[in-house]
Formats: sequence, C-alpha cells, structure tokens
Amino acid sequence: MSLIEVKDLRKTYVMGTEEVHALAGVSLAIEKGEWVSIMGPSGSGKSTLMNLLGCLDTPSSGSYRLNEQEVARLNDDQLAEIRNREIGFVFQTFNLLARTTALQNVELPLIYAGVSRADRRKRARGALESVGLADRMEHMPNQLSGGQRQRVAVARALVTSPSIILADEPTGNLDSKTGEELMALFEDLHRRGNTIILVTHEEDVARRAQRAFRLMDGKVIYDGPAPSGKG
Repeated sequence: MSLIEVKDLRKTYVMGTEEVHALAGVSLAIEKGEWVSIMGPSGSGKSTLMNLLGCLDTPSSGSYRLNEQEVARLNDDQLAEIRNREIGFVFQTFNLLARTTALQNVELPLIYAGVSRADRRKRARGALESVGLADRMEHMPNQLSGGQRQRVAVARALVTSPSIILADEPTGNLDSKTGEELMALFEDLHRRGNTIILVTHEEDVARRAQRAFRLMDGKVIYDGPAPSGKG
C-alpha cells in the first residue's frame, strides 16, 4: 500500500457564472521515503493539488488516501488533526511568527498537539540541531538571514515527525547560493528516510528529486524520473 494514493481527483471552482476545473482527474501514488517534485506553469493545477495533498482543502470528487485513511471526505476539524499529525509544511514565505524565538516557532505544532512543555522544548531543540541551527535557537526571525529562517521553517515541519514534508516553492525567496544550501538540506532529510513532496516551477530545483509529476490544465501529463535527475 502506497503512502499516498490519489484516484481521479477533481477540483472545480465556481467563479461567477463560470466553472473552473483546477484539477480534471488526477491519479498518482507516492511511496514512503520517495522524494517527488510537482511541476507545471501557473494555472496548471499544482497549487490546488498541493492544497489537497496537504489537507488544506477538499476535492470536488475523487479519492485521496493518506496512510490508508480516506481523507477526501473529512470535515475541517478532522483535516486539521491529520495536517498536524501527518504533514510538515515548508512555505516560500517562511510563515514564522515575528515576535517569538526560533525555538518557540518550532514548538508551535507541538502546542497544538498537546505535547507537554518539557517534551516539546526537547523535541524543538533536536529539530533545530538537525538543520544546523543549534546556535540560533533564541534568535528572533528578524535576527536571522533568509536561509536561516527557512531552516527554522524546515525544523518546524520536522518536529512532529510527519509522514510527509510538503514544500511549496521553498527556494522562491532565497538567492541561488542559499537556495542551493537548502536543497542540500532536503537531500540530507531524504537520506534520513523522509518523504518529500516539493512543488516548484524551477527545473533545477525539480531535478534534485527522484521523480517528477508535471501538470498541465489540471491533468498529469508526465510521471517519471525527474528531469536529468538522480534516477
């Protein structure tokens, strides 16, 4: 059984009198421990697919099984619980709280999960150490570089030991050198056994994955080895 199984996933938005078919029957499977990239131009449906895989939205029709649980029909509270337990998010804009330290930012998902203060502090410290920020735990986001802020976001994604790390254009706000350092971190996380789904429009970022899905007009038009990738 695959970690993720998607069958004939469709998402339709009604805008005025017009229906927009953001996803028009997507089917795919992702195994535990895989690193995949989801590619496509603006309007291809990749952001919609990411929102569905991340349990941030529900499909109009179709099936989405995550860890053998059908999540396509869950209500908002159930989706929130799945998100917090199964998915670690890394966003282009970091999404850090400005007035809290790096350590407190990383602790946040554990607060929602009801983890005790002592345990969540220990786990947050471990997550920050794993991304090379042992000496920056008490710094505020505005005292960190862009690359360091994104590493805090990665640590926050890791702290709940999620089934999936879902990264949306994670290098989009970073210069090329810092972006390269971040991709090296993702490679290390993948070697440690993490399942990574990376949404990007950048070919050089996508080719770091093992496998790529390319979307066009709400459909998967390619599912195979990443472009000039590792296999």
